Formats: sequence, structure tokens, C-alpha cells
Amino acid sequence: MLNPTLGITLLFVSNPQKSSLFYQEIFDLKPIEEHPTFVMFALKNGVMLGLWSKYTAEPHVEVEAGGVEICFPTENVDDLYLELGKKHVTVAQKPTNMDFGQTFVILDPDGHRIRIYKLHEEK
Repeated sequence: MLNPTLGITLLFVSNPQKSSLFYQEIFDLKPIEEHPTFVMFALKNGVMLGLWSKYTAEPHVEVEAGGVEICFPTENVDDLYLELGKKHVTVAQKPTNMDFGQTFVILDPDGHRIRIYKLHEEK
């Protein structure tokens, strides 16, 4: 039976080294593994984030970025938005109140969507 525990999320990127610099800056975290075609980060909750060259991945990658989001919770959406804005990220959505809570979206160098959110508190 498959163990439904997320271990690794892979993003297929044009340039793993360039993408690594982007994620190092927004995460304030160094990769645990770094090769010309692959970079791996160990996120604080134990999930791994891999950045794999879309040119060397097997089987061949045929989709473009943007069809999936990686999402990260925060306690203060507005403060994190201002902090990341100082890092010159591309903003796809400014802080917005939605049905589930407050959120914004930035893009990595390949256009992968990174959603930052704070869920509404239960009443």
C-alpha cells in the first residue's frame, strides 16, 4: 500500500542553479544537494523540494510551469509580502482576501506559482 506522506516535490526548471539562488533567497535556506542539473532543499517540515532540469528529466517533461502551486502558510501575509518585495520577486497576485483566507502569489524564474497564505481562523 502506498504511504500517503509527501516526501519530495519536484519542479522542472530551465536552469537549476538560477532557480536555486531564487529559492535560497526567499527561503533563507541553503540546498542540501546541488548538481548542474538538480538541486534539493530540505524544508523545515521535512518535505524535500527538488529543482530538476526540464532538459534532463526522465521521462521527458512536456508541460510548462504554472499548472501547480506550492503553498506556504504564514502568520502575517502583509509583512511577508513586504519582505519578499524587497527581494525583487515577480508578483502574480498582491495580498488578497479570498474565501479561505488572505493570500498572495509570487513566481519563480520559470513561472512556477508560490502561494503564501493565512487561513481564516475557526470561530
